[in-house]
Parts: sequence; C-alpha cells; structure tokens
Amino acid sequence: MWQPLPDIGGLNYMSRIGKAFENKKAFIAFVTGGDPDLDTTEQLLYAMEEAGADLIEIGIPFSDPIAEGAVIQDANERALAAGCTTDKLFDTVKKAREKVSVPLVYLTYANAIVKYGKEKFMDRCRDCGIDGVIVPDVPFEEKEELAEVCNAYGVDLISMIAPTSHERIRTIAKEAKGFVYCVSSLGVTGVRTQITTDIGAMVKLVKEVTDTPCAIGFGIATPEQAEKMASLSDGAIVGSAIVKLVAQHGKDAPAHVAEYVKSMKEAVKRAEA
Repeated sequence: MWQPLPDIGGLNYMSRIGKAFENKKAFIAFVTGGDPDLDTTEQLLYAMEEAGADLIEIGIPFSDPIAEGAVIQDANERALAAGCTTDKLFDTVKKAREKVSVPLVYLTYANAIVKYGKEKFMDRCRDCGIDGVIVPDVPFEEKEELAEVCNAYGVDLISMIAPTSHERIRTIAKEAKGFVYCVSSLGVTGVRTQITTDIGAMVKLVKEVTDTPCAIGFGIATPEQAEKMASLSDGAIVGSAIVKLVAQHGKDAPAHVAEYVKSMKEAVKRAEA
C-alpha cells in the first residue's frame, strides 16, 4: 500500500519517484484517465503495477492536448465524452491509491491547472497520492511560479528535455525533480518505427550535472526499442502503444495491457545486463 514519504528535517532526501529508479532501470507506463471510463482506468492501474510498471503516468483529459499525437488526442476525446472530469479522476486515483504502491504522475496542461486553481490542484494531488506532474506546455523559463506551488505540496514538477534543447539541457537538468523526461523525437507523441535522435549525447549532458534519473519517451512501442532506450538511460516511457490497446479492447483492455507491460518490463530489465 502507498504511504506518504516521511519528512526528515524538512529535506526531500529522495522522492518516491527517485526510489522507483533505485538500483534498476524503470519502465514507465502511460494511460489517459477516463478512457474508456473511470472504472477501466482504475483496473488498468492495478493491472499495470502487477505486470511490472515501476511508475505510471495518467493523462488528465484535456480538449487541446498540444503535445499529443492522434492516438492520445482520440483517447482524450473519448474520456471527455464519457464524462471524465478532473475531480472524478482525482476520486478514482484516490481510490486506486489504497492498493497501488508505485509512483503516480499526472500529465496535464497549464490551463487545466490554472483553471482548477494551482493550490487546490496540488493539494488534491497530495491528498490522493500523486507524486509528480508533467506539464508539457510550460517552458523551463516560465516554470518558477508553478514549481513553487509544487514544492509547497511535495509534488515533483517533472522537467522535459527535447532534442532542440541544446545548450539548455544542462540548465534544465540541474533543477530537475523526480526524473528527467528525455523526449526522443521531434513532434508529438506517437509510435515510431525508428528513433534517430542521438539519445546517448542528450543523456550524457544530463548526467554531467545531476544524479536525477533520466527516462526516455515518445515513440517507444516495441520491446527492442524499450531495451535500447533503457540501455542508454535509466528507463523507458511508453504511452501511445498502451493507449492503442485501450482503444482496441475497451473495458477488456486491462488484461491485454498487462501482457504488453510485462513484455516491455522484461525488455527494460535486459538493458540492466
């Protein structure tokens, strides 16, 4: 069962997210909350943890998810059409937290947090056991106000580094909390047959300035890709491939997703050798 991390002299000695990477490569799975419905989302969280996911990202349905490709955009539309709201998703996550022990991270957008109220949003994150947030449309240079609220409520604001970050990579990585999300490819999320970015060079720059774990996402869909990306970093992140399975199988998705997550976790483990 999930338990809040103790406050040792007010120091965040290692976040729960950091512990998910401790002495191993991490497999990070993503689902869109409320797709096809909230009950299925709850069952997916249980199934993915049992299958070996070390950390789970949950997308909050949003009408204009600018970082997402067609697969996750469609999932957002299905979730919203099914009546998923931020409040309902918080309630579902809080219920699931009674059984789920791995770190949970929300992926959402700045407008959704501002509209909800930054303090209220982070308070609810803390209350239901959300360990971190990824906000793709907040540039590093504009993150301070949001970071202050996150810090006040013990929620890690996850930094994203893209192939275009160049000289900013070290600057961003220095202040990273939880883990560094390395974007493998230009463009939006989605399955890719080939990842051509020099991931090793990006990770090397990150590692020069921080011990914060670094995981790679965007485009990873096969065990071979997951093993390769994990061999270059501290973990692999998979979203669109899982969301595709949910789209195909609907309420029956948890069993299919669990089988897929198990194969991807095994691939990431092979990268530890």
